[in-house]
Amino acid sequence: MKTLIYVPIIHSSADMGSMGKELNKKGISEFGEDVWKTHINTVNGFWEAIEHYFKTIDIYIKGIKIYQDGMFVDGEFAMKIVEESIKLGSKNYEIVLNLINRGAILIKTEDFKLVKEEYDGLQSIIKSKNNIEKLILLLKYKISKPRLLNRRDKYIAGRIAETLGPYETGILFIGAYHNIIKRLPKDITVVELKEIAKIREYQKGIRFYGKVKSQRLEQLTQYMIKR
Repeated sequence: MKTLIYVPIIHSSADMGSMGKELNKKGISEFGEDVWKTHINTVNGFWEAIEHYFKTIDIYIKGIKIYQDGMFVDGEFAMKIVEESIKLGSKNYEIVLNLINRGAILIKTEDFKLVKEEYDGLQSIIKSKNNIEKLILLLKYKISKPRLLNRRDKYIAGRIAETLGPYETGILFIGAYHNIIKRLPKDITVVELKEIAKIREYQKGIRFYGKVKSQRLEQLTQYMIKR
């Protein structure tokens, strides 16, 4: 029996490195400052709930394997990424470091080329100063993203299958729109720390703010931050 604690995440601006400030600007311009601020507070509350869970979880942490969205190295280089991300304010990586300090092992989760391909696509959109060029790049990114996400998901599932041994437990921190579970071997029991469907619904609700019933969005917000 193998167990995987599945944490479907929403990235904060701190998780996005150099792109964080630009994404914040885009969020404010697209949704308005009040809505965007409320969303940021919800994301912060979500990470506080995740942190609370792992601080109080009643399992033996030593030897647990951590699989992290975007982590394309291991060892010393991985720790540098963790430390730099924490300096930028990433709660995700702060939780990861806390688990490592308690004996968990951070595993190389992703393929560098695939992560870089997605990062470069986003960077080109953000850096573009020409609106027409930006629109073209955005369309290209939207067209290529499902294929790229599919390739990343296959690789991540393969890494988990390769490295998670019998009777071992793993923790996967992964963006909510990834689709990993169906690609995992049947001998891995998946425990969703937060329901993937509800995290996705919240994200869609924010994107289409004003078209989603405020009561439902409030319910999803409360679910996100619930400990």
